[in-house]
This record gives sequence, structure tokens and C-alpha cells, in this order.
Amino acid sequence: MDRITSRTNPRIQRARSLRESKYRKETGCHFIEGDKLVREALSSGAALETVFVREGYGGEVDFPCETLLVTDAVMDALSMAGTPQSLCAVARTPSMALPEAFAGTVLLLEDVQDPGNVGTLIRTADALGADAVILSPKCADPFSPKTLRSSMGSVYHLPVYVTDIPTALRALNDQRYTCLCGHLRGSEILPPKSSKMALLVGNEGNGVTDEAAALCYAYRLPMPGKAESLNAAVFGAIMLYELMR
Repeated sequence: MDRITSRTNPRIQRARSLRESKYRKETGCHFIEGDKLVREALSSGAALETVFVREGYGGEVDFPCETLLVTDAVMDALSMAGTPQSLCAVARTPSMALPEAFAGTVLLLEDVQDPGNVGTLIRTADALGADAVILSPKCADPFSPKTLRSSMGSVYHLPVYVTDIPTALRALNDQRYTCLCGHLRGSEILPPKSSKMALLVGNEGNGVTDEAAALCYAYRLPMPGKAESLNAAVFGAIMLYELMR
């Protein structure tokens, strides 16, 4: 196993550049931090290019890719997390092109910009058994370090697609999906449930766009308290649970 001692090593510089969206798009790769996420990615079939292992790490290091030993200082330079990491990796980003057909429950996010919200919603969709997540191009990158940490590896468990949301909704409607969105002027009565349900969650501040709302059944979650709205991730979790129970 090769050993790297310098933060200016080209492999280290390339891995650090993947913190930025520009370089993730150019290279088709993303950066994973932490023992749990690296192993979750590997067990889920993600294509790892390089794994960086901190000196003194006592865990299993038999990875099916280039594996490099790094000093404490180099690993600290790689990591963005607040706690020290023992494993980091560079992985190939899977295709996020929209498929021709869907099955089961689909979660759509339109311009949800907070990485914590996007990651939490992907994790919730995974936990509740949704079959896919569709993001608009203005959503937080599902493979950014912050979103990956929030999703806790769920981004590797179910397909995540990126496309224009009205385009995706039209495709779902053509396949006889019941498309539902949260809307302040919507009905407080849910439509009949079916095996093909799609839930749209809108931007944290502006909600769903008018174009997207026109393609959905608009639903207002009854809230007897004084709060006018919910956090996007909380609303999405409540609605997914309701649709899938």
C-alpha cells in the first residue's frame, strides 16, 4: 500500500477539489468521508476509485480499488467533518438521467436548496420504502459532502435522478401516477391511494412552482397549531409516511 505524506500530493488535491460542484460535474466523481459511508457505498455497489486510509487504522482495508495510506495531517486536510476520520474515498457518481418508466412510490424535490433537507428526505424515502427520488437541477447536489452526511448512505440505496420537475411530472402522469404536492391553497382531503403515488416537495421559501402545481393534486396538511408551515424535510417525512402506511 502506497503511503502519502504531503497535502500537495496530486491525488490529495484532486480529492479535495471534489468538495466543489464544478469539479464533481467535470470528473463524474464525488468524495466520501468516514468509515460508515465508505463501507455503505461499497456494500451498495458504488464504484470506488480510491480509498484513503489513516495510518494506524485497525479495520479491514481489503478494498477492490486503489488504496492509499495517509498520515494524520493528510487525512485531516481531506476531511470536512468535525470529528477525525479514518477512511475517505473517491467514487464514481452514478448516472442521474431520468428512466423511461417508473414503479412504486416516487419522491420529487423542486429547488430544495439546503443539503441537510435534501439528504434527510433521501434518507426518509429510503427508510419508508420509496422507489426513487427525483431532484430539480436547482436542488442541493445529492453527492455533495454535506448531503451525503445527511443521507447517511441512503443515496446509494435507491436511484436518484436529476431533471426538470414539470417534465418528470408529465411523464408520471402519462404513466397514471397520482401526483401530489404540498400547497397552502390545496385541499385538506387526500386523494385515494394507489400503487403509483408521487409526492412533490417544493422550495423551502417559495414552495412548488405554479407550473409544477398545475400538474399535481394540491394538498394542504391540516395544522391546528399556530405555525403556518413546516420545514420541507418534516413535511416530506409526514406525507411519505401517510402515503405508504
